[in-house]
Amino acid sequence: MFIDGSWVEAASGKRFPVTNPATGEHLGDMPDGDAGDADLAIAAAHRAFPGWSATTAYERSAVLYRAWQLMTERSVELAELMTREQGKPLKASTFEVKYGADFLLWFAEEAKRVEGHWLPSARPDQRFLSIRQPVGVVAAVTPWNYPISMLTRKMGPALAAGCTMVLKPAEATPLCAKAIFEIFVDAGIPDGVINMVTALDPVPIGDTFTSDSRVKKLTFTGSTAVGRKLAGAAASNLQRVSVELGGHAPFIVYPDADPVHAAKGAAALKFLNSGQACISPNRLYVPNELLDAFTETLIARVQKVKAGNGFAEGVGVGPLVNEAAVAKVENQVIDARAKGAEVPVGGGRLTDGEFADGHFFAPTVVTGVTTDMVISHEETFGPVAPVIAYDDPAEVIELANNTNYGLAAYVYTRDISTAFRAFEALRFGIIGINDVNPTSAAAPFGGMGDSGLGREGGHEGIDEYLETKLGGFAL
Repeated sequence: MFIDGSWVEAASGKRFPVTNPATGEHLGDMPDGDAGDADLAIAAAHRAFPGWSATTAYERSAVLYRAWQLMTERSVELAELMTREQGKPLKASTFEVKYGADFLLWFAEEAKRVEGHWLPSARPDQRFLSIRQPVGVVAAVTPWNYPISMLTRKMGPALAAGCTMVLKPAEATPLCAKAIFEIFVDAGIPDGVINMVTALDPVPIGDTFTSDSRVKKLTFTGSTAVGRKLAGAAASNLQRVSVELGGHAPFIVYPDADPVHAAKGAAALKFLNSGQACISPNRLYVPNELLDAFTETLIARVQKVKAGNGFAEGVGVGPLVNEAAVAKVENQVIDARAKGAEVPVGGGRLTDGEFADGHFFAPTVVTGVTTDMVISHEETFGPVAPVIAYDDPAEVIELANNTNYGLAAYVYTRDISTAFRAFEALRFGIIGINDVNPTSAAAPFGGMGDSGLGREGGHEGIDEYLETKLGGFAL
């Protein structure tokens, strides 16, 4: 763990193993921290806050810029580590490292764009000045599916704003977090500004984060169920909260769309990170008149997707994170089949040969999906593409919005009017219009409803870590 500028063991002396989800290989051990360790980390961040918040925006920017340089220089090693620890194909890991580094570069610049305002007063002898200042100590909890970019997407704006941090990384991917912390240490981050507590059981750490009055903000990326618990606990302590949670993204193909182009986009997006992405499309709505062309193309593309170890040539789908993830995906497919769906591609676990020691599920297409099937209303988080046929374009927005989630949605159409109407009507925070990658460090990322609160990235990203202060000056 990293507390107050030093690499330390847990106070208990306990450690837990980290393994490769593709092979079961033991990669190393990390300290198994508890509430006491979290308390020490919060205390260090609390002590460091006055000094770090008093630095100039240019000084904070320089640290972030140096971290970006180091991250770029170490991109190959970071990508290889991610593939070993998280399992995604090396090409995807390489892309994520660059994406993660982009947040450091973006917020190195945003640090210098935190501005105040002079405000008018009705009194001639009064002036108002509004400024923005860092909220204080930030507690961050990050996920395993994007173990590097989800760190930098939080660390970049928090540090740029002048906050100090305590991080609890996912127990499945702590080695990636350690590597990012090593970069910040080498970039010259002062002692106590960033701290990391690793633990096999996240509950005591989360309880400490949400009950300590020294923590002024909680930021979390993960499941909706856990996010609700953390946000509820943080609310009792009046902590500021931003949470990026689950999704159940619709992928709408309109009758005027090119079904082949849309199917290629769906295949590329659905199997990204083995479907383990909160913005992954979970419901592919296709009009009956385009169903055959769309499905034929989708099946042909998915049949070519190779599952396996992320280091193997040509692999497009790696392992799922653990056995529970495989079981969830398997149960959804079994339920769909039992209720009349067809599975023309995949549909089961991969357990033979190279798959024997990992957590693999075959790239899968499910057709004939209906609303009574579990897969139609629960997030899958796996490599399964469910196709839902529809007749009336006027009703497809209603079908898409029929969920408590509101993170991402996708629309394929060649009509600009249809595109704008869908963009305005869909109740989701991110809409891809003929675009399967509507994300960037420069763009706000976040959802509505059960998909979260707040935004990360873009100009809005740093606002989550700033308080507004008003000064009234009598002359």
